[in-house]
Amino acid sequence: MSDTPDASVQDRYPMRPDLVATVVRSQDVEWRPTQYPGVEFKLLYEDKSSGLFTGLFRWAPGAELPYHEHAELEQTFILEGSLQDHEGEIGPGMYAARPAGSRHVARSPNGCLHISFFLKPNLFFSADGGARPFER
Repeated sequence: MSDTPDASVQDRYPMRPDLVATVVRSQDVEWRPTQYPGVEFKLLYEDKSSGLFTGLFRWAPGAELPYHEHAELEQTFILEGSLQDHEGEIGPGMYAARPAGSRHVARSPNGCLHISFFLKPNLFFSADGGARPFER
């Protein structure tokens, strides 16, 4: 298979040199703490104008994300360990798509490593009635 499309196809649909891939060496990205003990992440991609972001998340055993809402679709693929909520547990090789508006507490009794894709950051509720987006 060639990296170069058939000349007649490329003439009709030329490549776009103004659009380039974002390639990240995740091993070179530093783990960043979150405000939630035991949960840290690597920011792999972000579009600040829309709120879209992709992150690699690492949870220590017993870590928990408090009650929050998925502002838009969230997609998570578990690489190691597991996550639990009121709907059950997802483990290695499992995928979850959580719809906009869904709410839950997420926890990882034994630790976890996952990649998640957010169209908009989750909203975390406070006792004063406010809701703040996940801080990156």
